[in-house]
Amino acid sequence: MCTRYISPEQAAIERGWHIGRDNSETWLRQVFGVELFPRQTGPFLRRSRGDVEGFSLELVAGRWGLIPPFAVSPDVKFATYNARSEEMASKASFRDAWARGQRCIIPATAFYEPNWETGRNVWWRFQRADGEPWGLAGLWHRWVDRRSGEAHESYTMLTLHANGHPLMGRMHKPEVDPATRQPLPPDLQDKRSVIPIERGDVGQWLAGTVAEAQALLKVPPVDLFDAAPEPPKDKAG
Repeated sequence: MCTRYISPEQAAIERGWHIGRDNSETWLRQVFGVELFPRQTGPFLRRSRGDVEGFSLELVAGRWGLIPPFAVSPDVKFATYNARSEEMASKASFRDAWARGQRCIIPATAFYEPNWETGRNVWWRFQRADGEPWGLAGLWHRWVDRRSGEAHESYTMLTLHANGHPLMGRMHKPEVDPATRQPLPPDLQDKRSVIPIERGDVGQWLAGTVAEAQALLKVPPVDLFDAAPEPPKDKAG
């Protein structure tokens, strides 16, 4: 599960996904180029809600942690920042967004995952080998407060089972047998990976049918990654 990532600078998003600056309001600029954690506000891309024919993108800022349609408040207490792709069609928090085609792209310069191979948590930083930003698969929802009429945008990042993947299968703390407290065999672990959407597949992901979008849910190949342990932070003073 991904709980940390860095959003690209606004210019990198506009350049990478051909978004005009008129798609971005001034107040959005505070969410670019920063490290983001669950429940914070981050940028995401979706098909323009005004599209009737054709296809265009709009840049939006929203809460990282999808606000489900049934929520009574935008301050959702349970975790909705990641959605398991294998469960999203049936899970109450995400099934409406998936069925309605409310799919989005989450731009990221880098994301982080914990590695426990040494017996302790060592954060790894994942960038693209080609130096471009990631475009990670997600779902969005626009929740409207029935009392005030205020609209709240939100999104979740999709993940996929990654057991056996030579890189992503190494991440996260191993699950243990509750009786023996020993790590479960590799085939019984539940390693997860984010899901990059390549630039040429953006239209299919955002505007395609459910079946067409489902076909893009794949664990990325190793050669797509530039991954390494996070460098130690300087301890000035």
